[in-house]
Amino acid sequence: MLKRRRFKQIRTLQERLAEEATRCRDEARALAPSRRRDLLLRRARQNETAMQIDAWLYSPGLRAPT
Repeated sequence: MLKRRRFKQIRTLQERLAEEATRCRDEARALAPSRRRDLLLRRARQNETAMQIDAWLYSPGLRAPT
């Protein structure tokens, strides 16, 4: 049986998502309108949405559905 490789994350998920979103937006700014540019902007939006969901999940006011 193969052993799973473990990797200890140094930065938080929020930091990694923010960095990836910024990188995608910067790369998209340098491109002319194209499919690649659209995909980069979409990925940046997805990362920002993931940041919002993560913040909501870990917010102190979160309550279980009733």
